[in-house]
Amino acid sequence: MRYLAIAVALMLAVTAAGTAVAGDIFKWTDEDGDVHFSDVPVSAEAKKVAIQSRPTNPAHVQAMVQSRTDAAAKAAEEQAAATPTGPSPEELQAQADARAEKCSTSRAQLQKYVTSRRLYRQDENGERVYLDEDEMQAARERVENQVQDYCSSWK
Repeated sequence: MRYLAIAVALMLAVTAAGTAVAGDIFKWTDEDGDVHFSDVPVSAEAKKVAIQSRPTNPAHVQAMVQSRTDAAAKAAEEQAAATPTGPSPEELQAQADARAEKCSTSRAQLQKYVTSRRLYRQDENGERVYLDEDEMQAARERVENQVQDYCSSWK
């Protein structure tokens, strides 16, 4: 008897929940022209809206998501294939010309640094400040590194 009461109560709860979910939807327009929706008719102008629903199929949703993901990946691959990946020949030539100019300038500066007995720099007032031996050696090494960077074979 106890199980029968529990079963009847459970069936009533399921039935009540089903009717609450499957309620009617009404649509009406107010004086300002705004459209409203409700589960109860607010005015005589309210019209019942026919709504159909069905449970979602998770496998179908997953298949749609996978299909869209694959299509987006394919489109991205096609765009990447169509886009040039490296610099144009003109850009490569301009880079090579700039590098050759820097190489030439660095070599000339190194020659000057090696043959000069004294090196100097200009301070903020435009006056010469002569370098000591350690500063001269550091300046020569810096220019030698520039020569190696700009004049070595470029990849």
